[in-house]
Amino acid sequence: MMLCFTGVYCARAQRYDRGIDIKSSTFVEKGTWMVGGSVAYSTHSNKDYQFLIIEDINSNGYRFSVSPTFCYMVRDNMGLGMRFAYGRNLLRVDSASVNIDQIGINVKDYYSLSHDFTAMAVWRNYIPLGNSRRFALFNELQLSYGAGQAKLIDNHGTSLIGTYEKSSDVSLGLNPGMMAFVNDHLAVEINVGMLGLKYSHVDQVHNQVDTGERTSTQINFKVNILAIGFGVSYYF
Repeated sequence: MMLCFTGVYCARAQRYDRGIDIKSSTFVEKGTWMVGGSVAYSTHSNKDYQFLIIEDINSNGYRFSVSPTFCYMVRDNMGLGMRFAYGRNLLRVDSASVNIDQIGINVKDYYSLSHDFTAMAVWRNYIPLGNSRRFALFNELQLSYGAGQAKLIDNHGTSLIGTYEKSSDVSLGLNPGMMAFVNDHLAVEINVGMLGLKYSHVDQVHNQVDTGERTSTQINFKVNILAIGFGVSYYF
């Protein structure tokens, strides 16, 4: 037995060696499968809330997402896999107003419902921290395609305006991170978006009559603290 830094007695390193030679630089062996995923749900509610120039916000909504993942190690410390994601958003604004230089804009009975699907090819490379069999860094390269739909309804008092949107996007991203094995098979990880290239296209139908479209391209090369992700994976 040995004393860990937490002050709790625990087993020696063999408990976390996962059957890999301590002299080897292998962290995850060839032929290993990794499965994991994440589920997230959040809600919000505002009553007479003020944000910058937006006043009297009365709204509520939610965001739900689920993302399963699987990966196969084609070489030691290197894996290829797929990640799928589904997300659903609801935003209901009962009232809000914007006042700029005595010019007022009021929003009332605004409703938006959207959902999106994403399929992503993943290449992952592990970098063990020294001779550790428990902690490692990793780089994950992601190539994804996504599609979604959205319905927007706006009540202007005497008229009801509805808009339907269909969107698609292609993106390439780099997500580095760090992981730790809790036991011989279960691992937890944290990652952060750093490099991203995205192209998106939106087709819009307004009141089932007017049509429009929008395209955009985004390139980011920075650490995005708003894109920090947490996950749990099982290796076997």
